[in-house]
Amino acid sequence: MKVKESWLLLVQIFSDPQNRCTVLSCEQGRERTEDVMGAPNETMVTEFILIGLSEYPKAQAAFFCLLLTAYVISFLGNGLIVILIIADPHLHTPMYLFLCILSSVDFMISNNIFPEIMVNCFLYRPTISFYRCLVQMYVGVILFLTECFLLATMAYDRFAAICQPLHYFQIMSWKFCITLVAVSVGLSTVSTAIHVLLRPTDFCGRHIINHFVCELQSFLKLACSDTRASELFMNVISLFNVMLPFCFIVITYVRIGFAVLSISGKKGWKKAFFTCSSHLTVVGVFYGTIIIMYLMPHPKSTTDQDKIVSLMYGVLTPMLNPLIYTLRNRDVKGAFWRVFGRKISE
Repeated sequence: MKVKESWLLLVQIFSDPQNRCTVLSCEQGRERTEDVMGAPNETMVTEFILIGLSEYPKAQAAFFCLLLTAYVISFLGNGLIVILIIADPHLHTPMYLFLCILSSVDFMISNNIFPEIMVNCFLYRPTISFYRCLVQMYVGVILFLTECFLLATMAYDRFAAICQPLHYFQIMSWKFCITLVAVSVGLSTVSTAIHVLLRPTDFCGRHIINHFVCELQSFLKLACSDTRASELFMNVISLFNVMLPFCFIVITYVRIGFAVLSISGKKGWKKAFFTCSSHLTVVGVFYGTIIIMYLMPHPKSTTDQDKIVSLMYGVLTPMLNPLIYTLRNRDVKGAFWRVFGRKISE
């Protein structure tokens, strides 16, 4: 009965329409912070309290099981793809180079947030140091932006493979592919570095983050200094680093669509679909969660729904990507049997 109650309570939290603060209400949290730590202008924040689902201790067991399942799938799936691509010479192509980098990014994303959230499920008021919070938050931003650019790069790779098949290896040379990966990581790092420079420094003793992890928007809501520059930059970065790659992917697949329409024969259509289906599915999952996050209203205080939706990216994308590429990709499944089947037979 306790397990059943935990799952019912977890479902209730996800569908709760009320904007409740958790553990402490926002006002109570600020008052208690000031009572314990002194006047706001005289305090210095050295650690943050992550509320998460602390108000719902019965639901934390079910939530931990969900996270553990997602983490195991993400850890094993992404790790397996990286090992297979490195170990099997048949996968030493530009397409699988990008897939290897993408799986490495997903592997780091899951390890950046999952272990701490799962440990916090057993703590009433988990804390995180100020600098550990900054590292977790800005590493997450770098990985998120890198994935945006990588998905756009993979779309261009598919365009070259379908629309310019005879010149594919000339267009997607190893030097060009490595340059694309380096540019993706470089742009993400520079954007995040500007975020770091514009981060708020005055929190007036506010140290309660109504979230599972240190997340950028929740972090900015704690600041009592002027955050308009940070928020403006976030909007500009979102337009440049998120929407431009998305528009590039859409335009690229429109051009691929026109190219496929000119292909005569069922075999050509099938090959084009096989080439693009996995990447299109990953793009749909990745940008689907982002669109849900941005279409939702953003009140001044973070609600339980906001926390769950913002966590969707960190949970769904690293978990589903390896499933999509292994279940729908014959090359990866073939590499698995070549690498591991040989050892099993021996």
